[in-house]
Parts: sequence; structure tokens; C-alpha cells
Amino acid sequence: MVEQALIGLIGGMSWESSAQYYRLINEGVRDRVGGVASARSLMWSFDFAKIEALQHGGDWDALAGELVVAA
Repeated sequence: MVEQALIGLIGGMSWESSAQYYRLINEGVRDRVGGVASARSLMWSFDFAKIEALQHGGDWDALAGELVVAA
């Protein structure tokens, strides 16, 4: 069996969208590889309360900094 590459994901801006990304990626791997295969992945998920506070405060530099740290 060939080992899959490890993928890194910056999750959605809420846990709900992060869960959907994770599910869709793993369903895609399972459909293509078969059996009980799933993606090798690491996910960074934000605390949306912090993101929302930065957005509403207009602190776009700090928000960009959060994204840079995740990447």
C-alpha cells in the first residue's frame, strides 16, 4: 500500500464548516481508495469568537496575523 501524503487544512471560520470540509475530504478518499481508507490530515481550526471580535473591531492586521500563524 502506498502511503498517502499528509495534507494540512486551515479549517473554516466555524467548527461546523470545518467538520464539513473534513467529512467531504474523507468521503472523497474513501470513494477513490475504497474500504475504510481516510485522509492523512492535520487541521487548524479557529475559535470563531476571536475571529468575530477582530472583524467587528476592524483589526484586519491582527486577523491576517491569525491566518499567517495557521498557515
